[in-house]
Amino acid sequence: MNRRNRVRIVGAFAALLPGLAFALSTGVPMSGLPSASMYGASVLPQAEGVVAWTTLAAVEPVKQGDKIVPRFSPAILALDGTQVRVQGFMIPMDLGEEQKHFLVSAAPPHCPFCLPAGPEAIVEVFAAKPVQFSMEPIVVSGKLALVKSDPSGLLYRMTRAEHVSPH
Repeated sequence: MNRRNRVRIVGAFAALLPGLAFALSTGVPMSGLPSASMYGASVLPQAEGVVAWTTLAAVEPVKQGDKIVPRFSPAILALDGTQVRVQGFMIPMDLGEEQKHFLVSAAPPHCPFCLPAGPEAIVEVFAAKPVQFSMEPIVVSGKLALVKSDPSGLLYRMTRAEHVSPH
């Protein structure tokens, strides 16, 4: 290809760029997309007696020696070892219609192979008795434990949990 043809191609491509940029526009605001916790707070109505996802999001990673560890807010530290309720979307960990081990997320799952949220917006749940799988939001009640160093990266674990009414 000679220089003249290259100049024409580059010129034609440059003329298409504004239209291409418009076509690729995602509609994402300049401030970015909301976090899963903020999204969950907007999608799930705040039920009385349920820990808000924005509360659980008040954790930050800090470097401690050669590790990165979570630093929980005082509000989260006060929940450690207590009976709490969490509302969210079930992500099954086992096969079957009933689940004893599952995750509850602030955001609904969109892909069967991906987590819809980061560790601040997911609670690992071990149920006392099986819970029926649902695509709709659920409320679970159980003993919350803060997980300070889990190889999977989870921050919250609920044990002896049961499915409860949101009211």
